[in-house]
Amino acid sequence: MRYAMVIDTLKCVGCSDCVVACQTENNVPVGYCRDWVTESVGGTYPLVDIELRSERCNHCTDSPCVRCCPTGASHIIEGGIVVVTHDECIGCGACIESCPYDARYTHPEGYVDKCTFCFHRVEKGQLPACVSVCPTKCMHFGDLDDDSSEVSQLLKKRKHKVLAPEAGTTPNVFYLI
Repeated sequence: MRYAMVIDTLKCVGCSDCVVACQTENNVPVGYCRDWVTESVGGTYPLVDIELRSERCNHCTDSPCVRCCPTGASHIIEGGIVVVTHDECIGCGACIESCPYDARYTHPEGYVDKCTFCFHRVEKGQLPACVSVCPTKCMHFGDLDDDSSEVSQLLKKRKHKVLAPEAGTTPNVFYLI
């Protein structure tokens, strides 16, 4: 089993409902976030493209944050989800520096925090909070190793990309384009 998220950039309207749902579900302190919405503008006038996308930890198969963690607080659990065990984290920031997606932050209590794909919900058969509230249904979550799963089917049918492919991390967040 390998969990993945697929986000349709043609449907995302940049509303940030995913960000608010994450902050609420995970008690993220005000001023911090585990996910965010970015706007990418390309092309030249009059042929300008704007892409809106919800970004977060990419739960990489080859995670530099896990490799560099001196205490083992950053580790991979069931389904390939990358997590941080807060009481084992010494807050050194090595994982923050190693992440090519800028997806981690130091929590005010001193440990590093990040997206967990809402594993506490997933293990109960629920979707991550961000996916469950998306008004345009542009976010999808499931098992990439299951050929019949929605995420597998979307990636077979649609052109897609990952962020920072040159980093060689094998991310598990995909963007339909």
